[in-house]
Amino acid sequence: MRSFSGNSLSHYHSWGRQTKAGPVRVLRLDWLTQTPELASVPEPMLAFGRGRSYGDACLNDGGVLLDASALDRFIAFDEQAGLIRCEAGATLAEILKIIVPRGWFVPVTPGTKHVSVGGAIANDVHGKNHHRMGTFGCHVTQLELLRSDGHRVVCSSEQNRELFQATIGGLGLTGLILWAEFRLKRIRSPWIRMDRIPFRTLEEFSQLTDESDGRFEYTVAWIDALAPRGQMGRGVFYRGNHDDTVDSRMPRDPRGIRMRMDAPGGVINRFTMRLFNGLYFRAPARNQQLVSHDEFFYPLDAVAEWNRIYGAAGFFQYQCVLPPQAGPAGGREMLERIHASGQTCALAVLKVFGSLASPGMLSFPRPGLTLALDFPNRGERTEKLFRELDAVVARCGGAIYPAKDARMPPELFQAAFPRWKEFARYKDPHFSSNFWRRVTRNSNGATR
Repeated sequence: MRSFSGNSLSHYHSWGRQTKAGPVRVLRLDWLTQTPELASVPEPMLAFGRGRSYGDACLNDGGVLLDASALDRFIAFDEQAGLIRCEAGATLAEILKIIVPRGWFVPVTPGTKHVSVGGAIANDVHGKNHHRMGTFGCHVTQLELLRSDGHRVVCSSEQNRELFQATIGGLGLTGLILWAEFRLKRIRSPWIRMDRIPFRTLEEFSQLTDESDGRFEYTVAWIDALAPRGQMGRGVFYRGNHDDTVDSRMPRDPRGIRMRMDAPGGVINRFTMRLFNGLYFRAPARNQQLVSHDEFFYPLDAVAEWNRIYGAAGFFQYQCVLPPQAGPAGGREMLERIHASGQTCALAVLKVFGSLASPGMLSFPRPGLTLALDFPNRGERTEKLFRELDAVVARCGGAIYPAKDARMPPELFQAAFPRWKEFARYKDPHFSSNFWRRVTRNSNGATR
């Protein structure tokens, strides 16, 4: 174990970079057998993996961060049963290198493969196949927690069940995840057969979803949030399946580029994004295109540190889910408010969540329409739009994704996650985060 403070803390920030971290120190963990004496740490603690949370769920101002990124070893791999056990700092990228050539894939993946297993569990991540496979937490069989009192607790659906449910989607607040075991998905080929289908309205999107979810494991859509008012709701629908032919050819490792410095703050603006969106929408439709899993699942990973394109002020992602009965109208109203605000939505992704229940007490996915919206940080102008979007979400009975959030008001969190008080009973008393202190604050300013 190593301790860092001062200038060594500069790279501990969230992916959105709009909120700067202020921990007093960082404890870097190197070995499962040499974990720190957490009982001797006086400040509130929080695990930090790869920093891919967009908001402040991975930040802990005035406290201690437990850097688990070096806990990245494989413990066991049952190649016949498709069961893998690894330390919590291992990333999906490292796991895919091992399992894909052997005919396996991760059951659920978010839009980046550089997330740690601990982070995938703590945020109960979802992907393009939620309608088939639910969340990542649905496939976790067991894990081990290190609590602040020094106890190591193995949790599963049979053993310490309530703590297991609190840890999945628990934002790292139930203790330090040391290792986890989860089920994999069998594949015959490392390739994806993909369709690219333009649509012009949200109604067309809904029709494509209805006809595709039964036949395709992966469905998602890009939507043009800056389209002219008469074309509002246009986008591109993507659907795909793992290729069912036995193909031993492995895709080449993608050769990406790196953003080595922050782009000027004005690069992302309505003019440049409208130009890009128009060209993207008009690209030809394609059916049964064979693409690599990297191209299909992780297009943004081709640019390392792509978050720097938003400039030094960073960016926000506003991701919400609206219930099925309110989704179409609510989604349309959100697009109208974005259009009227003059703010630049640089990327908008649309997906329908299925009915598979997430196992975690604070898990975000639930049936309905989820919309993820990226905005450059423009201060109060951006916040004003978000307050308007909050009102739509609240009126529809929806929720905002904690892993992407940096400013959700307490009343919206507490209404959307009614089990938060139950969760608080299993939260480690010496673990905390900027997010938790913000969303549990009451009218008197006190937090749980």
